[in-house]
Amino acid sequence: MATAMISGLVSSGTLAGGEIAVFDTDSEKSTALSAKLGVRVLSSAVEVAENCENVVLSVKPNVLPEVLPQLKEAVLEYRPLVVSIAAGKPLSFFEEYLSGAVRLVRVMPNINAAVGEAVSAFCGNKNATEKDLAFAEKMCKSFGTAVSLPEKHFPLFGVIGGSSPAFAYMFIDSLARAAVKNGMSKKQALEICAQAVLGSAKMILESKEHPMELADKVCSPGGTTIEGVLSLRENGFEAAVARAVQAAVEKDKLL
Repeated sequence: MATAMISGLVSSGTLAGGEIAVFDTDSEKSTALSAKLGVRVLSSAVEVAENCENVVLSVKPNVLPEVLPQLKEAVLEYRPLVVSIAAGKPLSFFEEYLSGAVRLVRVMPNINAAVGEAVSAFCGNKNATEKDLAFAEKMCKSFGTAVSLPEKHFPLFGVIGGSSPAFAYMFIDSLARAAVKNGMSKKQALEICAQAVLGSAKMILESKEHPMELADKVCSPGGTTIEGVLSLRENGFEAAVARAVQAAVEKDKLL
């Protein structure tokens, strides 16, 4: 995710590679990123906190209890904005490790940042300034769209914004496999199905019509589409999606 975010920041012109410093315990990754985008490679996470105005923590949630105590002294001394993209970890979690005086912003991007089409949510703690929130929004918009969201909705956003690309990928793959069953090559079927889903999403965003109103427009009386729609409903398509969202929301509570 960090690579996707940095790629977005640089390719959009939001920041130059030389304005970004990185540290990774896997030095090969940071060296490769430096060669590709021109970012500066530092020797530790502490050095990042000491030298940067904004520190983005792009690590797995289970690693944070190990990383945060290492950063506390530098964060309190140099006062950078701390940005987290960790799922399931509220702002209070970071305040507990770093002290309540720290400026914090929580960001939830998704994997589509890699192609500049992520949808990301952001919020800040009581110490975060308008400038801090503006930085978070600008960062998120460099690789997609950004939504200012109350933290109470982050668990849900993590599913409908963060997990949903996996659901969409599965839907596209299922369409393509059905096409293969009927004689089309998988490569061509994937191209057709992916573009159809991309265009459908754009229609919802730009037409402002309800998704089912758009679906009704595709369903001619006695036609093929309505047969497929009824089959999806008979086989529990909508209920399966709702159950998937709820299962992911419940898992988030356990993180």
